[in-house]
Amino acid sequence: MAAMREQHASQQPPVRPSPPPGGGPDLSTVWLRVFLEVARHGSFTVAARALGWTQSAVSRQISSLEAALSGGPLFDRLPRGVRLTEAGRVLVPHAEAVTGALHTAVRELADLRDAAGGRLRFGAFATADASLVPHALAAFRTRHPRVRVSREEGLSPALLDRLTEGHLDLAVVSTTGRAPLDGHALHHLLDEPLYVAVPAGHPLAGTTTPVPLSRLADADWISGGPRPEGTLLDAALRAGFRPRIAHVVAEWTAKQGYVAAGLGVTLVPALAAASVRPDVALVRVRDEGAPARAVYAATVRGRSPTPAARAFIEALREAAARIPA
Repeated sequence: MAAMREQHASQQPPVRPSPPPGGGPDLSTVWLRVFLEVARHGSFTVAARALGWTQSAVSRQISSLEAALSGGPLFDRLPRGVRLTEAGRVLVPHAEAVTGALHTAVRELADLRDAAGGRLRFGAFATADASLVPHALAAFRTRHPRVRVSREEGLSPALLDRLTEGHLDLAVVSTTGRAPLDGHALHHLLDEPLYVAVPAGHPLAGTTTPVPLSRLADADWISGGPRPEGTLLDAALRAGFRPRIAHVVAEWTAKQGYVAAGLGVTLVPALAAASVRPDVALVRVRDEGAPARAVYAATVRGRSPTPAARAFIEALREAAARIPA
């Protein structure tokens, strides 16, 4: 079979490409590869052997290259072998640069297909960074150590804007905040239950069965915003009461401090439950008809996720499966 390929190659006439628009030669990368082999070995015959071709096929490729470069000889033909002319010596570094760049491109594209290289740009909301994202990212980095990773933290609506604008490859978002999810491709990770954090001495501390949120309708609440809309306290509105927000505290560890001091209660998503301080008790909130919020990995609808993004979504799903439901 190899002999037949060599015979076929030896019977093909030299190919003279048409000049590209704008002038200048249109050079075949095959010509450049053959040229470098001949330059390396100083012989058409040895180069042909290294390439698995016939000597006449190699000679024809060099003639085609010389013709494309206005006909100047690249090699002096000697009784035994060949030697680079001045024109050939000028061409060598350029041919090496072209073939090297193509080799690098092929390798990087193969890495990209296998999610072994390239980049991953993602964003996540704050409580996802407490447990879900770190576990997923650790597994991803172990499997794909050559991927360049960058991350952002923000609220779901802002992250989705960044995704739409092309600054992120994916965003870990939740339904809290009334983010406009409809325009995105959503990869479901988990339905996240809620807990209410109460002081260690609260009457509900130690309760093992879920309680309806309406049981805390008269409590003072600590929230990240002055209004329940668009926050976890949307759940209170669904439960039929408007919570009395006594303190607006944005940072999660500060909220715990207010709860421990007896200044109110606050809602805690399951993603943050493992980081609660010991003088605060968690009481599971009963799901009344629907989960408090769902968590997704969002990508741009109609745009194929990169292999690295697909691999990270799989790592996120694995990490989500380990979070208590």
